[in-house]
Amino acid sequence: MPRPLRIGVQLPEVERFVPWPELISMARAAEAVGFDSIWLGDHLLYDLPDGQTRGPWEVWTSLAALAAVTERVTLGPLVASTSFHAPAMLAKQAATVDAISGGRLVLGLGAGWNEREYRAFGFPYDYRVSRFEEAFTIVRSLLREGRADLDGTYYTVEDCVLDPRPVRPGGPPLMLGSVRPRMLGIGLPHVDSWNVWWSDYANSPAEYAALVARVDEAAVAAGRRPGEVEATAAVLVRLPGGGGRLMGEAYNRDVVPAQGSPEQIADHLRAMAAAGAAEVQLVLDPITQETVELLGETLRLLDAD
Repeated sequence: MPRPLRIGVQLPEVERFVPWPELISMARAAEAVGFDSIWLGDHLLYDLPDGQTRGPWEVWTSLAALAAVTERVTLGPLVASTSFHAPAMLAKQAATVDAISGGRLVLGLGAGWNEREYRAFGFPYDYRVSRFEEAFTIVRSLLREGRADLDGTYYTVEDCVLDPRPVRPGGPPLMLGSVRPRMLGIGLPHVDSWNVWWSDYANSPAEYAALVARVDEAAVAAGRRPGEVEATAAVLVRLPGGGGRLMGEAYNRDVVPAQGSPEQIADHLRAMAAAGAAEVQLVLDPITQETVELLGETLRLLDAD
């Protein structure tokens, strides 16, 4: 029987420095043990509470490399910040990775949030949602229609043509990385799915179910059919060796990670499916190749449902 939901894993960002060969090895291990998808964050720099400054590998270069060394898994940014990329170039990058992967890209998009990296790399931090709205229009038009014209407040493209086109007609699926009302209003008329980070619903299936109901209502109000826009979520999973720290920060004590035996973790994921999730992206504490492989038993249990 099929799993009750699709299960992906997010590879490390700045929890620790991960040499590139180790990242490749982790991606191959994730595919080998049965994950459905592999995700990378789109960030540039973090100031950590211990005084260190650390940044991850660049997301689109990394996704292209992962596309070349995997065969089955879906790949995507969780999520791409439109602030960091000229929107027409973002569409070009997405179409290229989609081709390299043979049509396995899901394009997650968001407005960004970490002011530190904006300032450090010279990106404007103001009007992020307004900038997102224009960028989203350009990216969507290029990927789905192959052409875009926009003379906006923040971005301008003139007779822009996306060639070569994406592997799939209409381009890769689009995922909205926000549940804020204005972002939902911009994205829900157009996207294939939406995503929420684990801390925004306290990693709780019950709170997630309430969120799904709210977003579904907004989607219907935006003209979509009930259930047409898939619900997805990041899920925090604590495994042996986890220190209660993620990306250098202590997570809120009110947040209860999925943890325990493989069956207990499987139960948490079953509860997420019952709450309405079509897919989850597991955020592992700690995130190592060993913990990626440990989740293989949970995946096998879900395959047997």
